[in-house]
Amino acid sequence: MKELTNYSGEFDPNVKFEDFSKGFLLELLNAYSGYILRVDGFWYLTVKERSGDEEAFACDTQVWGKMQVYELEMVCKLFKIQGKDVATMMKALQVSPWMWIYTYDIELKSPNHSILTITHCPTLLALEREGEGREQKICQVLEPKLFRLVADFFNPKIEVRAIRIPPREEKDEICCQWDFSLK
Repeated sequence: MKELTNYSGEFDPNVKFEDFSKGFLLELLNAYSGYILRVDGFWYLTVKERSGDEEAFACDTQVWGKMQVYELEMVCKLFKIQGKDVATMMKALQVSPWMWIYTYDIELKSPNHSILTITHCPTLLALEREGEGREQKICQVLEPKLFRLVADFFNPKIEVRAIRIPPREEKDEICCQWDFSLK
């Protein structure tokens, strides 16, 4: 089995992802998650330029509402994740392609209670640089809806509560923090 660390050599008509080293594939996953982030940002900004922020946000909400369920079905099937508790939900978040863009910590207090703390969020950083205040809609309206969809996917009785969400007072503060519990 090959352990390629790049594809700088001759053309190989039979090259497969399996030919690359684990380290290279991890770099590739990081690059692809960044690609997902940029596609999301570019299409949002394009709709915003053409039809305004209200329409872009409505489209964003609709698209991510559909994508969230697709993503959960995909990762749960691939990773054989099953269950109805908060710990199961956290497992699915850990392997989500979208979560690769964040730096975060999951504190599992019990199988039915967890705190998710996001310390680095490229989306928030871009929104803060933009300076239009869109983080209020994205972080205070869309994110709670998406986390509600995730919770409902596993168990509609899981409670979702924002502990801290933008806007931030200082740029070195955590980006957001969420509490998930099942009583």
